Amino acid sequence: MDATPDDSEQSAPTRNVRKAGTVNWGTATVIGVFAGMLYGGSREAVASVSKDAEVMLKLGSTPDKREQYRLMRDAMEKRFIRVTRGSIIGGIRLGMFTAAFHGVQNLLAEQRGVHDVLNVVGAGSATAAMFGLILPGSLMWHARNVALGSVLGAAVCFPLGWLQLSLAEKAFEGGLGETVEGGSGVGSAIERMEGNLKK
Repeated sequence: MDATPDDSEQSAPTRNVRKAGTVNWGTATVIGVFAGMLYGGSREAVASVSKDAEVMLKLGSTPDKREQYRLMRDAMEKRFIRVTRGSIIGGIRLGMFTAAFHGVQNLLAEQRGVHDVLNVVGAGSATAAMFGLILPGSLMWHARNVALGSVLGAAVCFPLGWLQLSLAEKAFEGGLGETVEGGSGVGSAIERMEGNLKK
């Protein structure tokens, strides 16, 4: 049987086009993981300063060089393990939060057919409520955390969503396909912003 042109058009895979201003989920998750690793590791490194002072006191009171070397090696190993553990845990936490937030935001934008502040508010509220369930406690404590997370997530995400959309509108004004003298999309956005600042 010969295939008609209509059959081949129907069997071709369709690709969803992202709404202007929505964030790529994978990129945002990777950035969240690395930012969480940096934050968690630096927080543990700063917290271990007081423990380093304790080791220095022990070093001063120990005349044996072998004992000093052992104390110093143990302190360095423990510090490395603390910083590594803090980096891994921080990366996982912020990466999961970022993935959930941008996943819900993109889901809402896809379902509603529009990218606006309500998507950001809904994503922040849902993500904060989900993470409220993770915290330990009784059933009433979980209910309180979900309600509080939902309200706080919406309250924090409303101004951030408005700011994100305002910046996206500024960057994309004049059309997405328009370029300045053969420049890239980013280059044309920078040129438009510079032109607006000169006015």
